[in-house]
Amino acid sequence: MSTKENLQEAFAGESQANRKYLAFADKAEADGFPQIARLFRAAAAAETVHAHAHLRVMGEIKSVAENLQAAIDGEGLEFKTMYPAFVAQAEKEGNKGAVMSFKNALAVEQIHYGLYTDALNVLNSGKDMPEAKIFVCRVCGNTVLNGAPDKCPICHSPKEKFFEV
Repeated sequence: MSTKENLQEAFAGESQANRKYLAFADKAEADGFPQIARLFRAAAAAETVHAHAHLRVMGEIKSVAENLQAAIDGEGLEFKTMYPAFVAQAEKEGNKGAVMSFKNALAVEQIHYGLYTDALNVLNSGKDMPEAKIFVCRVCGNTVLNGAPDKCPICHSPKEKFFEV
């Protein structure tokens, strides 16, 4: 393998470790082990440092406009191609949990696509987005501006499941 391929693999591995360790930390916290949770969160932060270093070396962090376009392209691929195929496979296998997880992600990736597209349009006019509070649903990841809805339109969770970023 080339160094570029090694960097890409390392970035993916470090990124996945970060997310996994944060999930492990939440479980440890919920089960009454705050110091173990803290250890998982520290390791997750270190994995982020590694992932960002690999991404920088690969030259993947570019101008804000280029980064927004990359995000638009990635989110578009996910909701137009990737998740529909994943939903179909999970339905074929009768895996209801996976179907729900994939459908939630598909819906939210489409929202992200729109938010990033709006941000790029504003940026192209030479401005930043208007100041707004941003909220994320803890159940499905729905991302909304200016205030959490009373009920998530994607997963139907109550307003209390949203947190402010």
